[in-house]
Amino acid sequence: MKTTLTAGIAAKRKYRIDRERTIDFMGEQARVYATPMLVRDIEVTCREFLLEHLDAGEDSVGTRVEIDHLAATLLGMEVEVSVSVAEVKGRLVTFAVEAHDGVDAICRGKHMRFVVDVKQTEARLAAKAQKAKSA
Repeated sequence: MKTTLTAGIAAKRKYRIDRERTIDFMGEQARVYATPMLVRDIEVTCREFLLEHLDAGEDSVGTRVEIDHLAATLLGMEVEVSVSVAEVKGRLVTFAVEAHDGVDAICRGKHMRFVVDVKQTEARLAAKAQKAKSA
């Protein structure tokens, strides 16, 4: 990890709410931003921001998401996800997250990511795959 990874640094990213990001179970008139897609967009925003502050061969994995999905966002609207590093504790990075759709604050919460060495992770996963074959 680079020394630039410190509490207080922040980033924003915008997402257009397309059909793939909406629920479909209440019909066409109620197509709104799906909570699982909001979580995905938060994770992508945090990961991509974090990559700017990691060394070659490092990446991160999500370990916890705690959000309140506060308001519905309609199909076609644009959402801005704002993230800021709240704490860096060793390889664990905690983000404060919020999102707004231009009308309402739609989300507030936190997301935690763990910085990993990609090669070590690949080796650990390969070992688990071998164990799974034997099980």
